[in-house]
Amino acid sequence: MAPMRRDGAEGEADAAWSLVVPLKPLVRAKSRLSRAAGEDVRPRLALAFALDTVTAALACKDVRDVAVVTDDRLAGERLAALGARILPDTPADGLNAALAHGARAVRARRPGAPVAALNADLPALRPAELELVLHSASQFPRAFLADASDFGTTLLTATSGVELEPAFGGPSRARHLASGAREITAPGVPSVRRDVDTGEDLLAALALGVGPHTALQAPYLAAGTPPAAGGAATGTDAQDGSQRRLPPQVRASGA
Repeated sequence: MAPMRRDGAEGEADAAWSLVVPLKPLVRAKSRLSRAAGEDVRPRLALAFALDTVTAALACKDVRDVAVVTDDRLAGERLAALGARILPDTPADGLNAALAHGARAVRARRPGAPVAALNADLPALRPAELELVLHSASQFPRAFLADASDFGTTLLTATSGVELEPAFGGPSRARHLASGAREITAPGVPSVRRDVDTGEDLLAALALGVGPHTALQAPYLAAGTPPAAGGAATGTDAQDGSQRRLPPQVRASGA
């Protein structure tokens, strides 16, 4: 399937955002979820997060297209089927090099494109909330949205003619602030801030309501219980160490 294009006037299409989404090979992705999900389910969760993220992003009316930077063959095939453009991680030099590479590839096709880097682990992402964030970001040359912990970053934007200058990883909120990017403080956008690195993060995403791909992988969360072969069960720790079932709140894809 070709990358999704928006209907409407040419000027409107030119003003729409191109998103760059980085994704590690699934075998290495979301390593901090190993204890919560188990090694069998962890890669499937990472893929599910990315599928739900890209589905919601493509459903946002201010998004023209999505480029995913990944060397994972399975993820590339599944995400391309959604309408994403797949770019190999030719720099092979970490997250920020991958994002800069993706932004260059986007602008090689569309020199005036406003570009945004978006995390691949936003399974509760809602198009309307992403639209609000992108609208705020369009007012500044570079802008970013902090994650739910106010420590990291889930979205970094650069308007036409401005370099992205990504500084993701660790305390990236502070680094993006120091680089001169404007912090977006729009209220009511929890799904755009809710990235998932730990079992606790996954619980918070489920409480918001996740997309269908994540919901299929996380109907049962049981601490320390390995998933059955071929099953979809995952695990996470309750605060008291007990096992618990957590039926996820499911929303329609892209809703």
